[in-house]
Amino acid sequence: MSKPPATVRELIRENYSSLTQSERKFANLLLENYPAAGLASITIVAANAEVSTPTVARMVQKLGFKGYPQFHQALLKELEAKVSGPTKRRDNWASEAPEGHLLNRFSQAVTDNLQQTFSNIDSAQFDAAVHQLANTEGRLYVVGGRITRALADYAFTHFQAIRQRVTHMTSSSATWPHYVLDMVEGDTLLMFDVRRYETNLQRLAELASERGVKIVLITDQWASPIASVAEHTFNCWVEIPSAWDSNIATMMLLEAMIAATQEESWDKTKDRYDRLDELFDMTRLFRKFS
Repeated sequence: MSKPPATVRELIRENYSSLTQSERKFANLLLENYPAAGLASITIVAANAEVSTPTVARMVQKLGFKGYPQFHQALLKELEAKVSGPTKRRDNWASEAPEGHLLNRFSQAVTDNLQQTFSNIDSAQFDAAVHQLANTEGRLYVVGGRITRALADYAFTHFQAIRQRVTHMTSSSATWPHYVLDMVEGDTLLMFDVRRYETNLQRLAELASERGVKIVLITDQWASPIASVAEHTFNCWVEIPSAWDSNIATMMLLEAMIAATQEESWDKTKDRYDRLDELFDMTRLFRKFS
C-alpha cells in the first residue's frame, strides 16, 4: 500500500523554515484554526491573516500546490475525511485498494500509521506531557469517548498502579459535572477523542481548561477540536483497510507514555508496585508460580 499523502498541516510543518514572516502569519492562522481558516476564498483568508493575496499564493506554492484552488481542494478533502462515517471510509479504501490479500494491505497500513505517528511527535512535548502525567501534586483524570473509552480504561489501570490520585471518569457525560466540581488548577486531564469528534468531550475540555486544568489530548491525524484548549496534543494516524479506524498507533503511543511516566518517578512507582503485589498475594487474586 502506498504511503498516504501528507496533510496540509504536515506540509506547513515540513516547509515552515522556508516561509517568509508574512507567509508564516497565514500559516500560523491556519494551524490555529485548522482547516477552517483555509476554506474561504483567497481574498478572505488573506484579509483574515492581514497579509496580501500574493503572499498566500506564494505560500501554497511553497507547499507544493500549483495554486490556491488545488490547496483549497486538499483542505476540503481532509475535512470530508474528518467527518466521514464507516460506510464512506470503506468506500474510500475499497475503491483504491491495491491487489493482494487483506492481511498484507492491513499490515502495511498499520506500519505506515506507526511511522507517521511517531515521526510527527516532538520529543520535548512528549517529555513535558509525561512530566504532567507524573505530577502527583495535582489529580490525574482520564476520560474517553464512545470508541476510545477502552483506551481510557487501559490508561487508568496502569496510571493507578504507577501513581496516586487518579480518577477514571465514567463514560456517562451526565456525571461529568460532579468531577468538574472537584477539578482545580494544577490537575491534569488525559483525553482521547477521534473522529467523529464528540461535542460532550469538547465541552468537558472547555470547562476543565477554564478551571486551570492541563489537558493532554490523544487524537487522530485530523485533530479533535479539543486541541484548541489542550496543553499537549498528540496526533495518531488511524486509517486502515476497514470501515473502522485503527487504535494500534494510539495504543502504542499510550504505552510509551505509560512507560515514560513510570520511569519519571521510578523509586515511588517501584514501592507502589511492591505494595500492590503484597495486596494481590493477600487477596489471592492471581495464581503464583514458583
